[in-house]
Amino acid sequence: MSPTKRILVALDLSELDPLLIQFASYIARSAGAERVYFVNILRSFHIPSEILREFPDIIKNAVEERRGKMKELVKQNFENLEGIKAQYLVKDGQPAKKILQMVKDSDIDLVLAGKKKSLEGTGVLVQRLARRSDCSLLIVPEGSSPKIEKLLVPSDFSENSKLALEAAINIAERNSPDIQLIVQNVYSVPAGYHYTGKTYEEFSEVMKKHAKRDYKKFVKDIDTRNVKVKDVYSLDKNENKMSDIYAKAKEIKADGIVIGAKGRTAATALFLGSIAERAIQMNEKFPLLVVRPKGQNAGFMDFILDI
Repeated sequence: MSPTKRILVALDLSELDPLLIQFASYIARSAGAERVYFVNILRSFHIPSEILREFPDIIKNAVEERRGKMKELVKQNFENLEGIKAQYLVKDGQPAKKILQMVKDSDIDLVLAGKKKSLEGTGVLVQRLARRSDCSLLIVPEGSSPKIEKLLVPSDFSENSKLALEAAINIAERNSPDIQLIVQNVYSVPAGYHYTGKTYEEFSEVMKKHAKRDYKKFVKDIDTRNVKVKDVYSLDKNENKMSDIYAKAKEIKADGIVIGAKGRTAATALFLGSIAERAIQMNEKFPLLVVRPKGQNAGFMDFILDI
């Protein structure tokens, strides 16, 4: 994961904004960030030309009002801005497109966006950012807390899983040597297992044994830097890996989930980008870091079609 020097915080002037700013403060201090961009996207102004002629400052005043509100929220919720350059940007247009363009133009390392539960909101923005962002994305659910003691890292031992674990190691190293990383592999019993003469339980043990072997190969090439890393294994009985991940996060009382954008291995079946999307859709409790190497986003036509 690239150094987190430039952070973009997507604000909408809702009750979730203070929490997003608190997370940005926590991350910026621990990561040594240099710039934080606080961004609010207004829907495109559709003001008749005759109104604009009569009230030429209406758009300017609206923008300044939004910028002022953002500055006040940051002042109240961002602990110690000293040494960090803060920018307050108000733009109009389609939120996802504007933010994604800013990610490219400003060479952003990490985007923070909120996920609402009781507050009004559709959740479409975070899905689009996760699919198309040129960098990693931290999704902050309503009601979560900016602290780190345990992080769950779902893994299928792919290259993207490696990036996720390395990102989690970086987070732990920057914050505290006591942070625990739990690497979870969700394995399943393939159809047709009964033709081997083994029971379901016996074949599940075969799959678990292979998963443990793959983990040893996987972690061998990763510098854990004395960070506490524990491997755990979950049998997927209902063809819903995300439910197993979510259950494990609840069981260990995780402070966040770190997941690679996509990946797969032969031994543990598919662990595709759809898992990350399910995590975004299903998770309403845990901060979710979707790790993506900078510059590895979808093609231009995919971007256009998805928006």
